[in-house]
Amino acid sequence: MIFIVNAGSSSIKAALFGGPPAPILTGMVSEIGGASRLTVGEVTRDAQAATHEAALALLLDGFAGSGHPLSSFEAAGHRVVHGGASLTAPVLVNAEVLEAIEAAVPLAPLHNPHNLSAIRALMRLAPGLPQVACFDTGFHATNPEVAWRYALPPAEEARGLRRFGFHGISFESLTLRLPEMLGALPARVLALHLGNGASLCAIKDGRSVATTMGYSPLDGLTMGTRTGAIDGNAVLRLAEIHGIDAAARILNRESGLLGLGGHSDMRALRAVGTPEARFALEHFAYWAVRHSGSMIAAMGGLDCIAFTGGIGENDRAMRAAICEGLDYMGVTLSPAANEANAARIDLGGPTVVIVPAAEEAHIARATARLTEGGT
Repeated sequence: MIFIVNAGSSSIKAALFGGPPAPILTGMVSEIGGASRLTVGEVTRDAQAATHEAALALLLDGFAGSGHPLSSFEAAGHRVVHGGASLTAPVLVNAEVLEAIEAAVPLAPLHNPHNLSAIRALMRLAPGLPQVACFDTGFHATNPEVAWRYALPPAEEARGLRRFGFHGISFESLTLRLPEMLGALPARVLALHLGNGASLCAIKDGRSVATTMGYSPLDGLTMGTRTGAIDGNAVLRLAEIHGIDAAARILNRESGLLGLGGHSDMRALRAVGTPEARFALEHFAYWAVRHSGSMIAAMGGLDCIAFTGGIGENDRAMRAAICEGLDYMGVTLSPAANEANAARIDLGGPTVVIVPAAEEAHIARATARLTEGGT
């Protein structure tokens, strides 16, 4: 069995696979460092988890209590947010890989330390357990230099100031599943991963050629609490007024849908129905459409639109608004299919599909490929 760990900034998700696509058991610890809650299977309870390592211990105990102890695991796979420029494909974890993930901590200070904590904790608890790291930045390594390089002097680019892109595990998983859905992989796919964090990817002949997130996950679309694209001088002005730490908090945690409409959740915005909430929804759709034009240009056209992520999979009105904004590309939506959350929702022209996110299953497959005894 393969144990999958997805360590976020304030939570850890876990899943156990006997063989993808469906997990045997899932679990999560939320609000680490605060009023934590542990969920294993269908059972949720309050918990004490001051650190990510403590949260992982709670999950392992919960899995053991459900009949799946650590000793039964054949391998572990991890979502690692940032692999830097060198780690661009799933890899077996060793000392050199740990060092490279550590070197990328300045590029993802809210995530990579927790990814490392989970890997090292499992190393201590089960020294012989093979572990695999999969990188959210890796799928975008195929972007051409003109797409990933900022117009900065070479010395600054050498410090790692460049576009990386994120949500790569989601986009790669989507790319591999489209042929199963459609019979073949469309040549030019506009992929929209829409959730609290949101980004677009231009996928040409199965390879990422452009994406909306950049040096960090802040760039690109309007998101739950992140601004999305913003002028660098506006960032400098915020830092001048508030200081660097406060400016970072405003940009990453107090902006986006929350800053515009008072809520970071689409459902809450639609429920309150205030002018500010409606504007936040319009802002999200407008920038999704506008950035889509950039992605379509990078591919030289459009054959397929693929929605994924919590909003992409469930918010019918937002899908309709984005597709309406792309009608100049011949996009037509079936209202009935869209309302039913059908797998395919177009009426002709570019194909429009909904692809449920399956990042954990994708990591499980990669882990099985790279480890002996993986199932």
